[in-house]
Amino acid sequence: MKLRPLGNTGIKVPPIVFGTSALGNLFTALDPKVKEALVKESIHYTQPQTFFDSAGKYGAGLALESLGNALNALNVPKDEVVVSNKLGWVRSPLVGKEPQFEKGVWRDLKHDAVQKISYDGILECFEEGNELLQGYSTQLASVHDPDEYLAKAANPAEEEALFEDVLEAYRALEDLKRKGLVKGIGVGAKDWKIIPRIYEHIKLDWVMFANSMTIISHPKELLAFMQQLSDDGVGILNSAVFQSGFLVGGEYYDYQLIKPDTPENKARFEWRSTFFAVCKAFGVTPAHACVQFGLAAPGVASVALSTSEPEKVKRNVAATEERLPAEFWAEMHERGLLHAHSPL
Repeated sequence: MKLRPLGNTGIKVPPIVFGTSALGNLFTALDPKVKEALVKESIHYTQPQTFFDSAGKYGAGLALESLGNALNALNVPKDEVVVSNKLGWVRSPLVGKEPQFEKGVWRDLKHDAVQKISYDGILECFEEGNELLQGYSTQLASVHDPDEYLAKAANPAEEEALFEDVLEAYRALEDLKRKGLVKGIGVGAKDWKIIPRIYEHIKLDWVMFANSMTIISHPKELLAFMQQLSDDGVGILNSAVFQSGFLVGGEYYDYQLIKPDTPENKARFEWRSTFFAVCKAFGVTPAHACVQFGLAAPGVASVALSTSEPEKVKRNVAATEERLPAEFWAEMHERGLLHAHSPL
């Protein structure tokens, strides 16, 4: 597989980064053998370098632990794996029947998790993550969803104090990089507008946009910022290109259940109906179109994709490698499905 440089990190990555939330038992508890098969397939189709994105929040560390288990069982050379770890959550004792950190979505967990966004908290998250990886290590580190952390503020003064917590967390990441313990520091966020704010204070090596740069929603100002990052040598990862599954037939948009009950939502359903019709006419799957569009934005090195089914790994990899005909994109423009400033 052809590798691409991720900004100035010195790391080359394939066009797909494998999300690991399924390894943390998101929505369903997978058998350890299925988790190992997911990792095995990911490695098989992306040699000589496989890229995993994980987080202490995923299953209260279970995703990292399962990834470490699988890599060790498969005896994968350490120089053939890149791990990005989003830091900000560490394990805590499970007191009740289910974890309290994110209710209703994780299955069969033996731990809870608590958020620790501070200088010392991030160092603790980093150390725990590497312990859970069992011999493998975090090369790329970031603060997990700082936008959600700031959203907890009840007033501007409290928000400013929380933002200082975020900056302290990044000072810890800067120290880890200075010591050679990580090769790059970054940020991942669902609200992309927090990224320029952090970028004013921190020299980021890479960023991950989630639910922001998609085939249905690609704001001009976001594309301009991505171009700025690319010009600055900052690597870009694009995540959640299916808009929480809505673009491939799901019932959620931006992680919220959606119904055509408002003018805005009705327009989204109409957009999707026309999109599906164009895809059908060209023999293209909606998922393939979403992935290719996600890769086309300025500076994007990889698109993050997840699955809980090992047999679908090959399909996801193919979606990042196989380009779609120009006629398809022309028809998308003709139908008014893409903005004039669209990268395709």
